[in-house]
Amino acid sequence: ASGPTGGTQTETHPASISNPFVIPGIRKVQVDSRLNPGYTFDRFIEGDCNRLARSASLAIAQQPGGTSFNPFFLYGGVGLGKTHLIQAIGNYVQANRPGDTVLYVSSERFTNEFVQAIQHNRVSDFSLFYRQIDLIVIDDVQFFSGKEKTQEEFFHIFNALHQSGKQIVLSSDRPPRDIKGIEERLLSRFQWGLSADLQTPDFETRIAILNRKAEDDGIDIDDDIVEFVAHNIKSNIRELEGALIRLLAHGTLHKREIDLPLAKDVLRDLIKDTRVTLSIEQIQRFVCEYFDIDEDLVRAKTRKREVVQARQVAMYFCKQFTQHSLKTIGLHFGGRDHSTVIHANQSVENQIDTDPKFAEMIEEVRHKIDLRSR
Repeated sequence: ASGPTGGTQTETHPASISNPFVIPGIRKVQVDSRLNPGYTFDRFIEGDCNRLARSASLAIAQQPGGTSFNPFFLYGGVGLGKTHLIQAIGNYVQANRPGDTVLYVSSERFTNEFVQAIQHNRVSDFSLFYRQIDLIVIDDVQFFSGKEKTQEEFFHIFNALHQSGKQIVLSSDRPPRDIKGIEERLLSRFQWGLSADLQTPDFETRIAILNRKAEDDGIDIDDDIVEFVAHNIKSNIRELEGALIRLLAHGTLHKREIDLPLAKDVLRDLIKDTRVTLSIEQIQRFVCEYFDIDEDLVRAKTRKREVVQARQVAMYFCKQFTQHSLKTIGLHFGGRDHSTVIHANQSVENQIDTDPKFAEMIEEVRHKIDLRSR
C-alpha cells in the first residue's frame, strides 16, 4: 500500500498506515493492489479442467459483490493456475472499475502484517485498512491453520466486508472441508458463496498451454515435440512449462535442433514410465483416426481396399500393444477368427519389408499409439 493521496507516496503496509478515517478530507489511502499485470483472463488457457472456475471468476470480475458467488473459494493442487485466475479477477476489476480498491495478499503476508500491527500497537489501523477494500483476494488460506489470533482478526474483517457487499476471493490447495486447524465458524463462511476447483489439465489443454508458451517466447516447435511433452508431463502447468523451458534452453545453449530424441534425452528425469495398457477399442480408434474412416467399418464385412488396410494395420498393432489372444482380437473385428489376424500381421510385415512409404506410415501410426499409451 502507498501513503494517503495528496501527499508524498511511500511504500508501506497496513501496520504503518495512519488511520485514514481520522485524516481531514481523506477517506481512503491509495492502495498498491500487488497484482501481477500478466495474470489476465485473456492469458488463462481454458479447458474442461477449469471451465467452471474461469466462468465463475469472470462473472465475479464483471460484477464484484453483486453475485451469489461471495465469497468465491477456488481450490486445486500446486501449479494449476489458482494464483493466475484469482489475480485475473483483480486485474479485470482494476481495469474496468478504477474507483474500486483492489488488494491481492497471500495469507502469509496478511499474517506477518498482522503480527507487525500487534507489535506496533496498530491493530485498529490494520483492521480499518482491510475493511476499506472493495475486492480482497487472499491466496493460500490454508496457511491460516493454527494461527488463532490471525483467524480471529480475519473473521471480523470477513464479516465487515461481506456485510458491506464487498467481494471476497480466496484460494487454497484443498476444499474448505479438508482444511485442518481453522475454526469451524471461518470454514463455514468460506462456503457461503461458491467453491470451484481447478483440475489437472487434460491433454488438449496441455497442448494449448505449451503452444502459448512457445508463442510467447517466439519459438517455433514441431507439433510432435509439443505432443510428446504434453503426453508425458501431466502433473501441473508449472512443470509443463518448466519442461518446455528446459528443452528450449538446452537446444539453444548446445546449438542443437529440438527433435524427439533430444526431448526424450533432456526430459528423461521428468518422465515416469506411465505407460498404460491400451484396449483393442482404443487402438481401433487411433488407427481409424489416422486413416480418417469410421470405426464401425473395421468391424464390418466390407472389403473396400482402404478399410481392409486400416483393419489389418489395427489388428497388427493390437497384437503388438495388447496382451489379448489372436482369437480375442479377431472377435473385436466383427467376429473374425484368429487366422484372419495372423494373415493381417503377415500382410503388414511383408509390406513393411517391401514398401518404404508403407513402412513410414506404420511408424507414424506406431508413434501416435506409443504417445497415447503414456
